[in-house]
Amino acid sequence: MIFMELDGKSKLLRIFIGEIDKIGHKPLYEAILHEARKESIAGATVLRGIMSYGASTRIHTAKLIDISEDLPIVIEIIDAEEKINAFIPIVNSLFEQCGRGGLITTEQVNVLYYKPKKNP
Repeated sequence: MIFMELDGKSKLLRIFIGEIDKIGHKPLYEAILHEARKESIAGATVLRGIMSYGASTRIHTAKLIDISEDLPIVIEIIDAEEKINAFIPIVNSLFEQCGRGGLITTEQVNVLYYKPKKNP
């Protein structure tokens, strides 16, 4: 994979979904991350939340008493604005294939440091 420069004004794409959201047998978050890598997006991280609610107003929680099978997942993807804008239709298509709800947001970010790890 080719290392790309990323500094200054960039865009953050944040995607909120549920842990049980799938396309076939593959988790939606995994499908999104693999598509981002295939599109040579600068970086992506999948985070699991401990509690959330959204449009359905149903509370999802990781409490032991009320173990949820549908914990919140947040996917954060950062790259140049043009690349993020081009990637959004791919995410929308994956949402349609999944048939579940979610939330997609973007915001401008200022990248201060982006370098690969040095090999020992």
